[in-house]
Amino acid sequence: MTQAQAPHLEDVEVTPWREYFSFSTDHKVIGIQYLVTSFVFYLIGGLLAELVRTELATPASDFVPRETYNELFTMHATIMIFLWIIPCLTGGFGNFLVPLMIGARDMAFPKLNAIAFWIIPPTGVMFLLSFFVGPASAGWTSYPPLSLITNKAGEAIWILGVILLGTSSIMAGLNFLVTILKMRIPSMTLNDMPLFCWAMLATSALQLIATPVLTGAMVLLGFDLLVGTAFFNPTGGGDPIVYQHMFWFYSHPAVYIMILPAFGLISEILPVHARKPIFGYQAIAYSSIAISFLGLIVWAHHMFTSGTPDWLRMFFMIATMIIAVPTGIKVFSWVATVWGGKLNLCSAMLFGMAFVSMFVVGGLSGVMVASVPFDIHVHDTYFIVAHLHYVLFGGSVFGIYAGLYHWFPKMTGRMLNEWWGKVHFTLTFVGFNMCFLPMHILGLQGMNRRIAEYDPKFATINLICTIGSYILAVSTIPFVVNAVWSWIAGAKANSNPWKGLTLEWTVPSPPPVENFDEDPVLVIGPYDYGTPKALEVVASTLAPPALAVEGAE
Repeated sequence: MTQAQAPHLEDVEVTPWREYFSFSTDHKVIGIQYLVTSFVFYLIGGLLAELVRTELATPASDFVPRETYNELFTMHATIMIFLWIIPCLTGGFGNFLVPLMIGARDMAFPKLNAIAFWIIPPTGVMFLLSFFVGPASAGWTSYPPLSLITNKAGEAIWILGVILLGTSSIMAGLNFLVTILKMRIPSMTLNDMPLFCWAMLATSALQLIATPVLTGAMVLLGFDLLVGTAFFNPTGGGDPIVYQHMFWFYSHPAVYIMILPAFGLISEILPVHARKPIFGYQAIAYSSIAISFLGLIVWAHHMFTSGTPDWLRMFFMIATMIIAVPTGIKVFSWVATVWGGKLNLCSAMLFGMAFVSMFVVGGLSGVMVASVPFDIHVHDTYFIVAHLHYVLFGGSVFGIYAGLYHWFPKMTGRMLNEWWGKVHFTLTFVGFNMCFLPMHILGLQGMNRRIAEYDPKFATINLICTIGSYILAVSTIPFVVNAVWSWIAGAKANSNPWKGLTLEWTVPSPPPVENFDEDPVLVIGPYDYGTPKALEVVASTLAPPALAVEGAE
């Protein structure tokens, strides 16, 4: 395994702020456009979640009308999945980091890259404007026949929006696949790539294979809704179970589209802040490919209560349990990496380590619901809500925060305030667990999800969950203030504040337009910390002392 030493560039021209509001083809600008735009939608989706939790604070439906409640949880899930996690991780971090990590000057198709981003903001606005006509209210799964008899205009907007966002995702997946396979510097083999690039390679394959199936399902559902066909409408002879198969063929791999890039981020962050080589590089790399493949053959475990034949249930139960193996390989490798390391417990490391522990909780409950008898018991209960959020918030969102704290200096040339970062982490960790951990109990006791009114015996636990959600909402305030203030007036960062060994740390912060003056030359592995060569490489990447960040380790 090798790493790189690139020419050190000084006096880099700062990208004008207007560039971030333009049709830029610079992968770094597009990456930040993705990050900021998706975070805005995260705040909006979070507001919808707070309205849902406020309704659930009491057993009676006394805060919003029942139909409005259905609209709120439908749009909350839609925004969080399609406008926050997927574009943030794949489009945001992927765009900013992948070309830098492989020594490329840009993505393979810069204009296609820009188009893929600019599909997202108007689609998100379209989703929000649907509140004026009554948004979709059949859940983010939009199962027929329910989706064919609810608000027609809102459902049509939802279908069009998902098709557009799917198109954007396909464009991005194609771009990343070609970039990683064809634009690495000559001396970088696949086994020399940073693990984040392996994660993006596996993610891109999933996007290209699975997303067209969802798009096809949306087109057929749109015909049923607007034209009166009967592909999925049982009143006309259609089969709604076929829709479920098409929907979940994409939407379970979508879980891995949302988590694989986060796995890659954590694989980069933990070795740096533990000052140890990553444990099991090839095992982690190849397990990403295994997850990508296995993720395509487990979709029907969402359908154990949909009349699935017993023999098919057995196949999908076994396949779902098997996918825990490559995931477990990653977890054990991360723990082994941290074990005995010289830990720098900065905000990035705290979020990274919390990611591992929170995702393990989600993974364990995932193995539980893979079992047919147990899944039948907890299907459509709050156990599933808890499991989903431990995977996608405890996993993906904690990973996003870890990545933001880690690469913010590279993106902006400024350091985030560590004290406020730890305040943010504490509030997020406490609020998240207070909100979602008790939901496991609600599910085991039989409380159904997607209902505004419930048995009063569940009131106490629901109140605790709602208070936790409020703490979680408040936790975003110190982060937003910290990010905005630090971007404007934070302490200046040198080119390599964390003393990392991957290629992005060999160029100034923020990177120049063309990234590198010439192709960098690999001289050390990306995770070879603790070696004399690592000290030499790190020293060559640091800016002059006048620009060094006080206290950066």
